[in-house]
Amino acid sequence: MRLGGFTALLLTLLVCVSACATPGRLPAVPVGQTANAQPVVPNVRYWPDREGDNFVEAAQISVAKERAWLARTGQAHAPPPVAFLAISGGGDAGAFGAGLLVGWTQRGDRPAFRAVTGISTGALIAPFAFLGPRYDHVLREAYTEVSQRDILRRRFITAALWNDAMADSQPLAGLIKRFITPQVLSEIAAEAEKGRLLFIGTTDLDSREPVIWDMTAIAASRSPAALELFRKVVLASASIPGAFPPVMFDVTVGGKRYQEMHVDGGTSHQVFMYPSSFHLKEVAMKDRPRTIYVIRNSRLDPDWASVDRRTLSIAGRSVSSLIHSQGLGDLTQIFLLAQRDGVKFNLAFIPADFDVPREHDFDTNYMRALFERGRRMGVDGSAWRNIPPEYPTLR
Repeated sequence: MRLGGFTALLLTLLVCVSACATPGRLPAVPVGQTANAQPVVPNVRYWPDREGDNFVEAAQISVAKERAWLARTGQAHAPPPVAFLAISGGGDAGAFGAGLLVGWTQRGDRPAFRAVTGISTGALIAPFAFLGPRYDHVLREAYTEVSQRDILRRRFITAALWNDAMADSQPLAGLIKRFITPQVLSEIAAEAEKGRLLFIGTTDLDSREPVIWDMTAIAASRSPAALELFRKVVLASASIPGAFPPVMFDVTVGGKRYQEMHVDGGTSHQVFMYPSSFHLKEVAMKDRPRTIYVIRNSRLDPDWASVDRRTLSIAGRSVSSLIHSQGLGDLTQIFLLAQRDGVKFNLAFIPADFDVPREHDFDTNYMRALFERGRRMGVDGSAWRNIPPEYPTLR
């Protein structure tokens, strides 16, 4: 009986270990082949940290499309001013950017952006900012009517050892599926024919590199796989490592199948516009006023707090400090690129006096208050400043 009991215990342990096995994956793309890997819709992404990337070629094609569209619409001799928009990460603080855009619409002078970029929560906002005011209702719903249960489903504590994240992001995937419809994809494809661009950033954990996905190219491909890929990229960009599972992309290299592991674009950058190796003046049409608008879904002041002397508190505060510093560096880079390329710079961020308490992540009351603060700043035009906070002597 003792032997039988031991056998039963051993079998139980084996079953438990088997049930707790970590998620599997296909082999990662081999070293040196990263840039050659193609997803289910090919030629729709760029590797901004690599020399010889094809971003310049994509920009040239975009300019050619815009020239043709301006000619068709009788605007070739007097093309309109150009506006670019970059939307940062920030989790539930994306309510600020969503509210700002809605208020900007209400103000009446929100431009149709030539190019829009988004990372993390900015990736959720970017498609609707790109399509314009007719999708403001989506921004309002997404950041004032959702709660934590609409974003994630918590896992047991054992997920820290046996799984790929502490929460399941299927609720967020369902939200993305509800908002990113075939109609949305079709409308983005139509805008691509005018030369407009929509970019979303993720991070390839295998190669440890930022990836810029050309969402307009995905939409314009008309591929049967385009809609699913579009949704996966948005989900990947918003998948905070450790909190949400990574998103796996099936790719091929030389006819062989591999898998890439992608996570939150904020792992590489908090906000981006275009690679520093890209010189706008060399590609763009001349003699047109250009403006970059950057929405940073975060406060930029130090945001003092008394930190408990506990491991998780210290680690969490340290990570938030890294994100804060990284965000400031990204703003500086965009500002310097704008100066180099003769582009006006405008920055909006959460003001330091916004102090509504946040009970937990994706607190609906907090998001509603932040959305309303952003909306009011968009209506009265007080959101924008033309220089990052690191340059106080130039104010």
